Amino acid sequence: MLRFDCVVIGGGIVGLAVAKAILETRPAARLAVLEKEDGWARHQSGRNSGVLHSGIYYQPGSLKAKLCREGNRQLVAFCKNYDIRHEVCGKLIVATDQSEIPRMEHLYQRGIANGLVVKKMSAGEIREIEPHVRCLGGIQVPSTGIVDFTAVCQKLAELVKKAGGEPMLKTEVVRIRTNGSGSILETSQGEIEAIRLINCAGLHSDRMARLAGADPGARIVPFRGEYYELKPERRFFVRNLIYPVPDPTFPFLGVHFTRMIDGSIHAGPNAVLSLKREGYHRMSFDLRDSMETLSYSGFWRLAARHGRAGLEEIQRSFSKAAFTESLRRLIPEIGQDDLLPAAPGVRAQALRPDGSMVDDFLVSKVASAIHVCNAPSPAATASLEIGRAIAKLVYSDSSSLN
Repeated sequence: MLRFDCVVIGGGIVGLAVAKAILETRPAARLAVLEKEDGWARHQSGRNSGVLHSGIYYQPGSLKAKLCREGNRQLVAFCKNYDIRHEVCGKLIVATDQSEIPRMEHLYQRGIANGLVVKKMSAGEIREIEPHVRCLGGIQVPSTGIVDFTAVCQKLAELVKKAGGEPMLKTEVVRIRTNGSGSILETSQGEIEAIRLINCAGLHSDRMARLAGADPGARIVPFRGEYYELKPERRFFVRNLIYPVPDPTFPFLGVHFTRMIDGSIHAGPNAVLSLKREGYHRMSFDLRDSMETLSYSGFWRLAARHGRAGLEEIQRSFSKAAFTESLRRLIPEIGQDDLLPAAPGVRAQALRPDGSMVDDFLVSKVASAIHVCNAPSPAATASLEIGRAIAKLVYSDSSSLN
C-alpha cells in the first residue's frame, strides 16, 4: 500500500495549486495528487471562459472577494514568470436599459469596497473602446484579463513533480475508509493511505466528502454553460470583454462576450441544468446523476424560485434565434449567421436543501480531511491564493478558512 502525508483528490487548478502550496511550506511532505482522467484540467479548469477575474461581483468580506483580488495578482505574476499566455486587457460591464442603472451603481460601489480600480464611463466613452456596443453607460474594470488555464495547470503539475510530489493520473477514488491515523483510499490503482486528505474533486466534491464521512451541507447540482463563437471574419465586433449588468435575482452573470487567449470570441454562456455531472452535450444523461438532482428538495425549491429565468435559459439552449437575441442587447448588429457552436462547460454549483445557492467558496475541515465543496468562478483566478490558504489550514487547528 502506498502511504503519503498528504493526498489531494482532483487534478484541476485548485487541487494542483493546493499541492504546490503544501510542498512549498512543507518540502519534506510525501504528497500525491490523484486524478481520475488521463490528463490535467479535463473538466471545469479546462472548460471555462478563460477569464482572469477582478473580484468586482463578490460580497465584500467574503472568501471570494478576499481571495480573488490577491489571486489575480499572483496568477499574473505566475504567468509572467513561466511564460504562460495571458493578457490583462480589462473588461466593460454595460447597462442597456434604464432599470439597470441603479444596479450598475451598486456594482461600482462594490468594486470600490473590494479595493479595485474601477471607472464609470458614458456610452460615448464605451463606444471609443468597443465601437459596436450600444448601451446607456458602464463600468470599466482594468484588472480583468484572459489566460490559458490549461497551460497553468500543466505547469503546476510540473512544479508539483519537481518539488517531490507524485502526480497520479488515471487514479479514481471509489471508497474512503477513515481510521485514527487518517484515511484509506480505495482507488482504481490500489489502496492508498493518507494521513491528511484534501478533497478538491470539483463536480464530485460532495460525493467525496460523504465517502469520507463528512456532511458538506449542500449538494452539487451541475449546470451546463453553452457557448457560441463569432466567425473569424466577424471577430471585429468585439475587442476584449463585454458583460451585461447582472440580474441580482438570478444566480448567473448572463450571456456576455469574451475574447479568448487564442483570439477567438466566445459568446455565452447560458445556464441549463445538466442531467450528467460531466454532461457536455445537450443530450448527455447519467441515471445516478439525474436521480440525485431530481430527488433533491433543494433543486425543486431553486426551480420554483427561478422558474421563469430557467425556462428562458432552456429556450436559449434549443433556439439559436433566442440566444442571438440576448446577445443583440449588447451588440445589435450581430445575427445568427455570425455565430458558430463552441465547446460547452459544466459548472459544479453547491445547492443547499432550502434551494439557495452557496454564494461563497465552501471549505471545511473534518478531522484530518479538508473538503473544498464549492469552488466555482472565480476559483481558477483565485487558485494560487486558495492553495496557500488551504495549505495553512492543513496543519492548523482551525476548521475553516473563515
